[in-house]
Amino acid sequence: MEERLQKYMASCGVASRRKCEEIIQQGRVKVNNNVIYELGFKVDSEKDVVVVDGKTIKKEERKVYIALNKPVGYVSTVKDEKGRKTILDLVEVDERVYPIGRLDYDTSGLILLTNDGEVYNKIIHPREEKNKVYVAIVKGIPSDIQIEKFKKGLDIGGYITSNADFKILNRYKDSSEVQITIHEGKNRQIRRMCEVIKHPVIKLRRIQIGKIKLGSLQEGQWRYLDVDEIEYIKTL
Repeated sequence: MEERLQKYMASCGVASRRKCEEIIQQGRVKVNNNVIYELGFKVDSEKDVVVVDGKTIKKEERKVYIALNKPVGYVSTVKDEKGRKTILDLVEVDERVYPIGRLDYDTSGLILLTNDGEVYNKIIHPREEKNKVYVAIVKGIPSDIQIEKFKKGLDIGGYITSNADFKILNRYKDSSEVQITIHEGKNRQIRRMCEVIKHPVIKLRRIQIGKIKLGSLQEGQWRYLDVDEIEYIKTL
């Protein structure tokens, strides 16, 4: 998208727009190695190289940190080769954000998005394990023995899971509502673990990642992380 040179310079933090006009008129600005004096000159930030006093300038991209309550039926990718809806169809921001980790197509709940590569890596490869908390509806009512097996680690097909937490929140006639806390993020891990103890998942929702909670955020809605949450993810 093209915009006037002085506006672009101001958005890069060079100076006020009026001051930028003076800098242009003084012959201190080059675009693609050509000195520009014209105040109406337009530049394309995607293509043009703008140099002020010998230094290349670029727009400072605003870092954003977002929590989304992903509904079932959306994939946690930027694009989907099968043409399914992605979580980016729900998040309307100017910045190019991308999801941190994934939630299965048929799982709802908390997922984080950002355009900050440093924070992305800290969450994907944290120095310390962080809890991921889920609420699930499972078939039947697990016994104490099955719950203890779940907590101590299960073989889910070539992989032994780490210690986990499992507690029953509500018992129904043919199912139960449970809260599960894990530290890993293997593909469909909770579903596979519940299948091992013979209580397959009917419905699954993630409600917390580390100290960041889903709270009252409705399905399909998103919000920016607050100052404390941003500080937390930057120190992981």
